[in-house]
Amino acid sequence: MSVFTEREQIIETVNKLFIYTDHRYWEKLQNEVFSKFVHLDMTSMGGEVRELLSNEICENWSQGFQEIDVVNHLAGNYLVTIKENKAEVFAYATATHYKKNAKRGNTRDFVGSYDFNLVKNHEGWRIDKMKYNLRYALGNLQLK
Repeated sequence: MSVFTEREQIIETVNKLFIYTDHRYWEKLQNEVFSKFVHLDMTSMGGEVRELLSNEICENWSQGFQEIDVVNHLAGNYLVTIKENKAEVFAYATATHYKKNAKRGNTRDFVGSYDFNLVKNHEGWRIDKMKYNLRYALGNLQLK
């Protein structure tokens, strides 16, 4: 059995965020990725800065993705800074949303970056702060 470095563990947590979201594994997101409370900044998408319970984030995302058939995130170019039990991560990310029955194009793409803060507790690394920085969006943004 191989042992992950701290950096690898942190990146694994960020990757789980995207994979679990794409597969709608809401319970795994709450148990393996998020801290109990998360500072969420989606102002670049027209949202607000909010302090939410992890289950509130999952409920919001679950409702938001109900009419979307497929969600696919790709992330990379990780820059990781670790200071004791805290870490900061920068990552580029794209998200593609696909809706089979959309009339004006089946996809919309969001391109940007994330700034994450993670804390390490007895369960491992958990995201307690995330900010999305939208650079641009393409496609049928309303998926109608």
